[in-house]
Amino acid sequence: MEFFLLSKSRIWIIVILLLASSLGTILPQEMYIPPTVNPAEYYQDQYGFLGQVYYELGFHNLYQSWWYLLLMAALTVSLIIASVDRFFPLYRSLKHQRVHKHINFMKKQRLVSETQLDIAPNKEKWLSSLKGKKYNVRTDGTSILAEKGRFARWGPYINHIGLIIFLIGGMLRFFPGMFVDHHLWVREGDTEVIPGTNGEYYLENHQFIVELYDENDELFQTAIDRAGGVVVKTYQTNVTLYQRNDDGPVGSQRDLQEVDTYQIRVNDPFKFDGFGLYQVDYKLHELNKMMFAVEHDETGETIGEFTVDLFYPEQQYDLPNDYYVKLQDYLPDYYLNNDGIPSTKSRIPDNPAFIFEVNSPNQEKKK
Repeated sequence: MEFFLLSKSRIWIIVILLLASSLGTILPQEMYIPPTVNPAEYYQDQYGFLGQVYYELGFHNLYQSWWYLLLMAALTVSLIIASVDRFFPLYRSLKHQRVHKHINFMKKQRLVSETQLDIAPNKEKWLSSLKGKKYNVRTDGTSILAEKGRFARWGPYINHIGLIIFLIGGMLRFFPGMFVDHHLWVREGDTEVIPGTNGEYYLENHQFIVELYDENDELFQTAIDRAGGVVVKTYQTNVTLYQRNDDGPVGSQRDLQEVDTYQIRVNDPFKFDGFGLYQVDYKLHELNKMMFAVEHDETGETIGEFTVDLFYPEQQYDLPNDYYVKLQDYLPDYYLNNDGIPSTKSRIPDNPAFIFEVNSPNQEKKK
């Protein structure tokens, strides 16, 4: 308890929080890196040894790390204890304040002036003048106590209450259900469940629109020249929100009930039931299918063709004349890791690689 009462303790906690927060700005936080990559590999690949240490110490997700939460909780507890410890004595001293003060008390005040006056003949004039200046006046014999702006005495504690509310609000994100921060990738024409809603809400992306300013429009010519060419006017996603209908058959389209439609734009999120959907990224002309042809090694004759859906690849593709192709391995975003082993950075097919096994009717296999 004594530790939290000391002002030095609070100062040290604040200094550590400031240093930690500063270190958290050296590299981007996890929320700002591509959502489909592995954070551990990303920081090491992008920033080397520094990135690896940064990740291991938890600075990549600083504001949700347990030790940062512990520092915030310690500062909150310290502010609460210190405020309570000083609140009641101040309340009692103001409520039961005596008019007559001891001379030693007066001399310890920040601003003190001593003048010899005989106010008895003009006491009423003095009192009337003080009251005219909005002072709260009390008397006790020859002593006069004039006050105003007593509320200012509570200023530090109002600041403490504001900080306590702010810190508690920051810590609420650590409690399940109080804070949701997920990435949802919905392609045009697809309907996906919204993370963090326990499967209650679904979102359908009807169309994504990118509008550009007219290069010949003189009104925006200065901005276009400054940007060096094309300037985007609008990013817009036309969506429909669905809610799961527990009365309908599970897995069918009838178990989703339309709730609302919206046009999501930059700084204009779609808000519903305490949630907010923001646009954070887009990808035009996304690679989603690849076509392959199987040829005979000797004759060069094309045996057959097949198409691979890069998001939902099949394990086997049948070709004419009893030929078929098996998919042995698929790496959507191919790269070689530090051990020289083929790996994938994410499930997004930005650099797809395949291992196929071609089977002929006479069981000859070719890869």
